[in-house]
Order: sequence, then structure tokens, then C-alpha cells
Amino acid sequence: MSLNPQVLGDALDEDLSLHTTLCRRDAPAFQKACRSKDELVVACTQESRLFTELSEQTEGAVPLDVRPIHFVNIRETGGWGREGAQAMPKMAALLAAARLPEPEPVPTVSYQSTGRLLIIGALDESEPIAGMVGDVLEVSLMATGGRGMQARQYPVIAGALEQVQGWLGAFDVQWRSDNPIDLDLCTRCNACLAACPEGAIGLDYQIDLAQCQDHRACVKACEAVGAINFQREPQTHSERFDLVLDLRDAPAFAQHAHPQGYFHLRGGLKAEGAMATVVRLRDLVGEFEKPKFFTYKQKLCAHGRNETVGCNACVEICSALAIRSEVKRNQIVVNPNLCVGCGACTMVCPTGALSYAYPRASEQGVKLRTLLATYAKAGGHDAALLLHSEASGGTLVGELGRAASLDRKQVRGVPARVIPVPLWHTASIGLDVWLSAFAYGASQVWVLMTGDEAPQYRDAVRAQMDVAQAIVNGLGYSGRHFRLIEARDVKALDAALGDAPAQTVKRRATFAIQAEKRATVELALDHLMQDSAAQRAPVEAIALPGASLLGTIAVNKDTCTLCLSCVSACPASALQDNTERPQLRFIEKNCVQCGLCASTCPEDAITLQPRLLLGEQRKQLRVLNEAQPYHCIRCAKPFGTLKGIEVMLAKLSGHAMFQGEALERLKMCGDCRVVDLYSNPGETRIHDV
Repeated sequence: MSLNPQVLGDALDEDLSLHTTLCRRDAPAFQKACRSKDELVVACTQESRLFTELSEQTEGAVPLDVRPIHFVNIRETGGWGREGAQAMPKMAALLAAARLPEPEPVPTVSYQSTGRLLIIGALDESEPIAGMVGDVLEVSLMATGGRGMQARQYPVIAGALEQVQGWLGAFDVQWRSDNPIDLDLCTRCNACLAACPEGAIGLDYQIDLAQCQDHRACVKACEAVGAINFQREPQTHSERFDLVLDLRDAPAFAQHAHPQGYFHLRGGLKAEGAMATVVRLRDLVGEFEKPKFFTYKQKLCAHGRNETVGCNACVEICSALAIRSEVKRNQIVVNPNLCVGCGACTMVCPTGALSYAYPRASEQGVKLRTLLATYAKAGGHDAALLLHSEASGGTLVGELGRAASLDRKQVRGVPARVIPVPLWHTASIGLDVWLSAFAYGASQVWVLMTGDEAPQYRDAVRAQMDVAQAIVNGLGYSGRHFRLIEARDVKALDAALGDAPAQTVKRRATFAIQAEKRATVELALDHLMQDSAAQRAPVEAIALPGASLLGTIAVNKDTCTLCLSCVSACPASALQDNTERPQLRFIEKNCVQCGLCASTCPEDAITLQPRLLLGEQRKQLRVLNEAQPYHCIRCAKPFGTLKGIEVMLAKLSGHAMFQGEALERLKMCGDCRVVDLYSNPGETRIHDV
């Protein structure tokens, strides 16, 4: 890898000095920088621990809590590979992004753990692990068979596990005990084992009732202790634990993302990663915090209206089961203790009611704009953003760079135009950020998934990318701009990064990504429509896939009675009425395709049509349906629609309560109906009785 400090310095607007052994021979230069109040960026992540310690030991250095050190990797991500010599623009972009401030603080979620651990599994698998953590954790065992130790070192629970729910510091475990042997009374004398003629009692000191022939020899052998009683009624028990280690074949939680504090280790110490799990358990005592990764604005939510469910995307995609529907309150509820911060709910949310908070979309926008602007300033072309997770994705990208440094003939490495962008989770940003990145000048936006993600995340990302791709292709940009890359090893990733560049914008956008998702989408669309106007064939609208959050609705005028129940159900004010005339009006720009109007309509007259309408008509009110008003037969005042009243009369004409004069009153306005009721001498009144 060869660095050109002049090229990098020009792109970053500062003078740079090249150091080849900064962590060793050139350490005094680093110490001098530590004393400066300027931003400090170290282009090496390998020795981050050493640099941190060196800063703390340097006299006069600015404290790290006042001016932190930013570390960035430009070696595996850019310099090590066949195109390392052409990677100066990418290195400049990575260095510029590293100088950006840390995300603004957000509220935190707290956990309290006193170290009460429940291990569920066979005793011969549970007890060795208990011995490794018993000095720091208060261990209880829930036996599911196996051979236990003779010594009673840990409390042992026996019974049928019914439920485990909760999170770190607050797991509620419920089980049902129906075995004749009470383990609290049992002394492990083994007299019952010797006395049982069927061998139905094992060293877990529980009776296998399927083998027991009711000889009751065990009861007689245990007479002095009284631990065996076949007449004992089954009982349900519950207890709270801070941690749960599950050694059974099937985990207690079926969802992809298990709650924090719960560990599934099939096979005990024989399982892969067993020792790492043991180490993690030992550390989980005390108070812990994590960011509250999301914000929720109920007024923007399209989940429900009038106890009718419309958009349910966040509930369906959450891999941690942290989101539930509260239909009666017309909203969703997110449990911050169960949320793992994947952000998939914010990606599929059509309105932005759920948004990612750490970092915020606006902060991600600043980072992407900085990356792409610096890359272009340094002479780079056709930038491809590779969005990957900080954990497994970052590891795989690093492995690719190292492999390329060893064998460039077999492994190409990260191409010079591909800029890796680490995220907490690859599902945390979606259509609004992708389109903005394209408007900022990215040729392509790729999302890397390594197999650790929930299956529904891959499907959702792919569906949203299909929408983004349909938009830019419909606007006249050629090529494949948005792509989901699935790779679990270096070979697969190396092959996946070889796509040819796609056509990008002629003029890079400068708008900032907004806190409101819809506002950002509109800014991106406005820029792309203007930028592409000269290169696309004139079209009225671009058809979009079904996952789109953009579109219109079609109203069947033959069945619609203009009851306007859809207007009150619309959460985005896309549907509106007219106080002067019976009209159903629509602003397509506001429509989020939530489906509440369709599910609310009593005549099933509404269907969704995903599309992007081009031109100013998209932002203007237009009439979807209108009807002739119905006039009161007594005063001639309009009070409904002709079709609506006719439908009501047809439905009620056969009812016994609406015959003769009662049916005629339905043709009157509210005022005339009351007057007619009290002026009719044939009506029976309460005071006449």
C-alpha cells in the first residue's frame, strides 16, 4: 500500500505528514498530536488499544472524554488489494468521515442483574457449567434428566417448564411440578433407586411415571425422609431470574433474536462457542445500559384507526417480538428492553412514525454526504457504498483485505471505488437514505448480509431495494443501482464486488436528510426528477412493486356511496372531503399505501396502486369521486348523496321498523325528521301512556 499525503491533504484541506511506524518509532509525533486541541484521527485500527494507552500516559494530552481519538481502517478496506494504488479518493473519504462528531446522545434503557442464573438442561451437562460460574453467580438448575452429582451444591428444580419470558434481570420462569419426589426433601441417599424394581428412578431423582408399575417400594424405602408422595397434587410455580442458560435442543424462545440475558447452548460444553458463553455469563452482574434505538411518533403511525388495522409492517418484521399491536388504542407498542436495535421496523415503516435514533438518519446522511463529496473532490468516480454490520460484516470485509494482501492473483480485495460503511445493523436504514445516497452521487448502494440476519430482514431489504431500483430506472438512470449481497466467506464477497458501475446523477444533491422519513423521500425524488428530466422519455407515472410506500388508490365509482369513512381513517391526510359538495378528494404525495382506507371501506370500493406519479399533479388535490346530493323531501336542503340514501332505503325497506311514514322520514334531513315526528298526530308518545 502506498500513500500520497499530498492527494489526501488536498481532499481534506489540511497538511498531512506520512508516518510508517506511528505506533513505534514515530510515537513522539502521535504524542505531540495528543496535546493539540484539534480533532485527532488515527488511520489504523490494529493498534487502537496501544494508541489509547499512549494518549493517557502522555503529559499534557487532552483527556479522551474531552477530545476522543477517532480510529479508521484504510488498509484492509482500501490499500490492500489489486486496486490499492487507485484507492486514494476512498482513503480520503474514510478519513473525512472519521473526523465527524459522535452521534448525539439518546435516552438509554437500563438493566439490573444480581447474578441469579437458571440453567435448564440435563444435570450432567448443567453441573459442569455451574461449577465454572458458581463463584460469581447464584446458580439454580432445572433438571431435564441426566445424571446429577451426589452432593447438593445447587438448588435443583424439577418439573415441566411451561413458560420463560422477560429479559436480562427480569426473566419470569413458570413450571409445573407433578413428580412424586420432592427434591427439596430428598437427601440423595439412593435408597429409592435400589428399591425400585423397574429402575424407573434415575440419578436426577425423579420417577419416570411411564415405567413405574406402582409397587410403591420407593415410598417404603423413603419412609423416614418422606420425600416421595404419589398423592401430591400437581402445582404451578414461578420464580424470577436475572439470566437463563438453556441447554436443551429447542430454545425457549422461537424468535430469531433472543432477549438479552438468555443464552441457548445446545449440548452444553460440547457446543461451539461454549466457553465464550460462559465468559459472558460471568460478566453479567451489575447495572447495564444500552441506547434506546428507536423513536415512535404515534400521530404519524398508520397502524390503525377506529380499531381497524391497516399497516402492520413493523409488527410482522420484528425478529425480537418487541413490537405488539394495541388495536383499541390504534397504535403499536415497542418494548425497549426486548429491542435489539436492528432497525428493520424503521426501514419498513411507510410514514416514519418509527425512526432509528442511534445514529439518527440525519447523522447517517451527513456521513454519507461527507464520504461522497470528499471522494469526488479527490478525483474518485462511480462510488459504490457497501453498507455492512460492524460485527460480522466488518470482520468479513477485513478478512477480504487481508486475503488480498497475501494473494492478489486469487483475491482482488475491496475495489477502489467501493466504500465500506459500517452500521450497527444493515436493516437500520432504508429507501429514504438509499435514494439520498444516490442523489448525493453514489453510483450504487449495496447492503451486505452475512447470514446472521433474520430471514425476514433479507426479504424486506430486497423488496425495498426493488422499489428504489424501479424509481431510478423509471427516471431514466441505467444499470443496477441497489443490490443485496449475501456472502458468508471471502470468496463469495470478492466475487460479489465486481459489478460494473451504474449511471449516476449529473448534479450531486446538497440537501440534508431530515428527521421525517417522508420529507427526505420527497427531497430525494424532487432532485432526481429534476436531474433526470432531460434523459428520460416522458411518462406520466412509474409503476412500483407492492412493497412501495408511494402510490395512489383506485375508487370503484359504481359501488362507492361517498360515506367518507375512508377520510376519517386516513392517517396521512391523503384523503379529504369537501364541506361544500359530496366529493372524495386525494393528494397522492401524502399517500403512504397503508391500506387503512381499503380495510375501512364498507363497500370494498378502494384498491391500492403502488406507483410514482410524475409532475405537479402529484402534490395537488384531485377528485376521485363525487355524487349528486340528495335533497330533503320536506325542506329541499341537501344532506347526503343520492346513491347513499338510495342504498340505505333499499337495505331498510324490508325491515319491520321502517315501513310507511318511518321509511319516508329517512328521506328527510335531521331537523325535518324531528319536526315530522312531533307534528304527526298518529305518533304514540311516552307522555300519552
